[in-house]
Amino acid sequence: MQNFYEFLQISSNADPDTIHRVYRFLAVRFHPDNPRTGDADKFIFLKQAFDVLSNPARRAEYNAACAKNPSQADPLSTSIDFMDIMEGEMNRRLAVLALLYFRRRTTPSTPEVSLMEVENRMGFPRDYLDFTTWYLRMKGYISRTDSSDFALTVEGVDYVETKSVSMPVLQNLLSNGDGNGQ
Repeated sequence: MQNFYEFLQISSNADPDTIHRVYRFLAVRFHPDNPRTGDADKFIFLKQAFDVLSNPARRAEYNAACAKNPSQADPLSTSIDFMDIMEGEMNRRLAVLALLYFRRRTTPSTPEVSLMEVENRMGFPRDYLDFTTWYLRMKGYISRTDSSDFALTVEGVDYVETKSVSMPVLQNLLSNGDGNGQ
């Protein structure tokens, strides 16, 4: 299950006005009557998130439950070198592709991954991902959706599947089936 804060792309400290403003913006985008960007599943999830986060008592319960059950795995940066100039950049590209590949395989109807989720899984801020995502988009391996999330393209799938045998880092990232390489 996706985190409400992550779905809304807001901080867990967001004030009620911010929650309401983001909800209204996304409701227009995901409403099933919107012919270009409507998505009934996302709209339902958005409504659930808003119902919980806009109610102080329910939000406190949700926050407590999230604190009790931290579902986030260790960031990839704890086991893979992302900081070397050339090798680190290649490892960042492979990690992003592995994350998106896993999402595309497990939930083909909603293969998008938010930049926040990529940041969290990689273990470092988006500033380090700007060049990586630019390169992957220009090569046609990933695309940016209307909601600014990333998704793996057919070219990206082909690249991952053909290179996984010859690239140990990619093979390691894919070996667990969740892109975390652990």
